[in-house]
Amino acid sequence: MGLQLDDIRDLMQDLENSSLREFSLQSDDFSLHLSKNEITQPVVTTPAQPTVASVATAEAPVATEHHPLDKEQKQGVTIDAPLVGTVYLKANPDAAPFKQVGDHVSVGEQVAIVEAMKLMTPVKSEVAGVITEILVEEEDVVDYGHAIFRVELDA
Repeated sequence: MGLQLDDIRDLMQDLENSSLREFSLQSDDFSLHLSKNEITQPVVTTPAQPTVASVATAEAPVATEHHPLDKEQKQGVTIDAPLVGTVYLKANPDAAPFKQVGDHVSVGEQVAIVEAMKLMTPVKSEVAGVITEILVEEEDVVDYGHAIFRVELDA
């Protein structure tokens, strides 16, 4: 089976305009799977890799023996994008932002929206704490796992 790129694009558009959520096609030498379903990955991770260049660089020397939670409690955790798409920090262009620096966030509270293929996916917090940093701008394109907010956890 030889599908051309235009054929695949047509299939993607047909799926987008239909009530179907998934479509799969397989042959001996070809496999295609299209899905409009939400990714059910956690949206909060610890800051294991550097994500923003605006982190303060003037830090005191760090001792070599630290527990991993020490760093997490000092820097907080991030609320990350659950999928690739465009991030919106407001419900609509005229609305106030979901959260601003200094605001408290509760577990399960919506903090942003990520749009992918015209589907709006809410970004919800899995932690409770205070927003200490907003790591993206309105309408930035984000990858899966891209940090959107930094949160200092409640004590």
